[in-house]
Amino acid sequence: MTYRLLVLPGDGIGPEIVDQALRVLECLRADFGLDMECEHGLIGGAACDQAGSPLPDETLSLARAADAVLLGAVGGARYDALERHLRPERGLLAIRSELDLFGNLRPAILYPQLAAASALKPDVVAGLDLMIIRELTGGIYFGEPRGIRELSGGERQGYNTLVYRESEIERIGRLGFETARKRNGRLCSVDKANVLEVSELWREVMQRLAADYPDVELSHMYVDNAAMQLVRAPKQFDVIVTGNMFGDILSDCAAMLTGSIGMLPSASLDASGKGLYEPVHGSAPDIAGKDVANPLATILSLAMLLRHSLGEPELAGRIEQAVGDVLDQGLRTEDIESEDTRRVGTKAMGDAVVAALRSEA
Repeated sequence: MTYRLLVLPGDGIGPEIVDQALRVLECLRADFGLDMECEHGLIGGAACDQAGSPLPDETLSLARAADAVLLGAVGGARYDALERHLRPERGLLAIRSELDLFGNLRPAILYPQLAAASALKPDVVAGLDLMIIRELTGGIYFGEPRGIRELSGGERQGYNTLVYRESEIERIGRLGFETARKRNGRLCSVDKANVLEVSELWREVMQRLAADYPDVELSHMYVDNAAMQLVRAPKQFDVIVTGNMFGDILSDCAAMLTGSIGMLPSASLDASGKGLYEPVHGSAPDIAGKDVANPLATILSLAMLLRHSLGEPELAGRIEQAVGDVLDQGLRTEDIESEDTRRVGTKAMGDAVVAALRSEA
């Protein structure tokens, strides 16, 4: 079977890190028989520059036709002056919405080689392996009405709407339960039910779903406590499921437990398992073009793509093993280096992963 992949390099360091993932993909094609065709498209600031829209119709058509999408990053300060609907981030939100990519999987796994790079003590994070599942197409990022209005007296007021339907909560909740069932059987639902009616409904739906999953232990936690617990005792968690904004914040917090946000991949899936895959980090325009960005999160996003959307777990495992082998060699980009390691650049890290992968062939 020939798979179709849409590649969206995006902005800032996006093209650099995606290039390294594509080199890994080419190795899989040449040495392991993966049959895949790639097309490239525009999104974010690059799309605004060339097509006048953060998500051109052509890109959306290509995304609908593809089996999966690999994305680098979008955004940059130079686009902040654009009208809100033209900003790069609107393209990312739009493609998630248009493809109905409601389920965002963000694993936080600490490679043992990087324990010293974590912001926490090694004994607190050693063996960390948790999954954050973030609802991605609802909540306050998409709720209406929204905007900035002028009140009587001339003062301006910004407003956004936090809203979730029962059906939206149920489908992300089931994804959480199904994921926990395949792992260690523990699901923590994070909300703010003590002050938000939306969270009251969220908790009610999650409790109702629990009856269908007697083999999964469901717990509830307020989001402020969850943030504290992630830095106090992160290994208490197996799977966390939460809403769009809370998930956005908590997953970035969890990223630092693993040594660097540059190590975290993500998958955004629809109901059939088709997805968009991207590193959790942003476009980092301040280091773009300097050959210092960490490409490992993007390479690991490719592994998630193979596992979740293409049904190629063996190839996914080979990529993950190659990343581990490279870390065993003591090679580090600037963001994860420590004593007794050797700093390498973006391309050299890609070289090392490809070499490790070929040694498995």
